[in-house]
Amino acid sequence: MTRSGHHGGVRSASPPRRPVGQATRGTTNTNLLRRNDRYLAALPGLRTTARPLVVDLGYGASGVTVFELAERLRRTAPRVEVVGVEIDPERVERARAQLAEVRAGRTAFTADTRVDFRRGGFEVPSDGGRRPVLVRAMNVLRQYDEAAVADAWRLAASRLAPGGLLVEGTCDEQGRVGSWIDVDEHGTPLRLTLSLRLQGLEDPSVVAERLPKALIHRNVPGERIHAVLSRLDRAWGRSAALAPFGPTQRWLHTVTALADEGVPVLGTRARWRLGELTLPWSAVAPG
Repeated sequence: MTRSGHHGGVRSASPPRRPVGQATRGTTNTNLLRRNDRYLAALPGLRTTARPLVVDLGYGASGVTVFELAERLRRTAPRVEVVGVEIDPERVERARAQLAEVRAGRTAFTADTRVDFRRGGFEVPSDGGRRPVLVRAMNVLRQYDEAAVADAWRLAASRLAPGGLLVEGTCDEQGRVGSWIDVDEHGTPLRLTLSLRLQGLEDPSVVAERLPKALIHRNVPGERIHAVLSRLDRAWGRSAALAPFGPTQRWLHTVTALADEGVPVLGTRARWRLGELTLPWSAVAPG
């Protein structure tokens, strides 16, 4: 199950006249992107911008993930504004109808939430040329050719405010397993984050099925991402003795063991406790 996707085969930084992309499967679920929302809410750009603009690109058949993102981000940035962007005009109209219900106070979302919806693609349209500090594109490139990824990154990233981020990735149908890549304003990938529900986790490499498009076909011997996932599974296996203390303690020990082996683990224990593992792009980049 994925949200909408867009094709990124455009190299020009000039805003196209028509939305760049193609509609794909657009179903979504409540709380599908809760793990990603939590990650985004901790990004420093939201706290250092007076009125941050955030774009949820390719939100799918329902605007629910846009409303959820706005609710979760406003705890960090009370003046945040979130715009849902979809290439399918029917999906935009459906989301606007949902917004009317929110405004009328007939939903669980805050009636005055700063949310809007508009049609667009990787060109990331915005009113008055205003640039977002963050563009989120989850489950958008999953059905695209790997060759389209770099162009899609560059086009969407070219719309960012200075120091902004494009966060692009994939998750499973329940939002329990996911991964995403932080891309800077120049279209350069910076970091990969793996995010796992630790309760009931058998092997961390289950995330291999939900790697971003840039990496999902690279999980083969000889590639960095394959080596990292293999080491992660081995470290998780060696940490099995800690299972009686709970999966969080086992995961903390696993991540610490990776770092001790020389894997350039990023982040803090507070993030690791959430089932996250963040690595620099250089540690996983295709060879």
